[in-house]
Amino acid sequence: MWLILITLKSRQLANQRQLAAAVGIQGATLTHHLNAMESAGVLTRRRDPDNRRVHLVELTPAGDALFLRLREAAMTFDEQLRAGLSDRDVTQLHRLLGNLHDNVTLT
Repeated sequence: MWLILITLKSRQLANQRQLAAAVGIQGATLTHHLNAMESAGVLTRRRDPDNRRVHLVELTPAGDALFLRLREAAMTFDEQLRAGLSDRDVTQLHRLLGNLHDNVTLT
């Protein structure tokens, strides 16, 4: 849900295909999540007037509020996670994690 919220927040409006690609999940899995989020009043879906086969997805005011609450929780956790680490430590950690990622990413 967080990835969907942050993607919609950063793009303001996206179609379901773009959204699935941005969060790295299959269309059917995204549809499952969107159905639940729409039922909860977090987002709306409507047909694109220029292409009726495409659904546009937008956050509702409740979705914006949920995004802000989750962002605050993520920021608080990030501060807790980084407690006691210097900027140099964090930079080194990013570099090391990038190396690990590169080691397991298929090309």
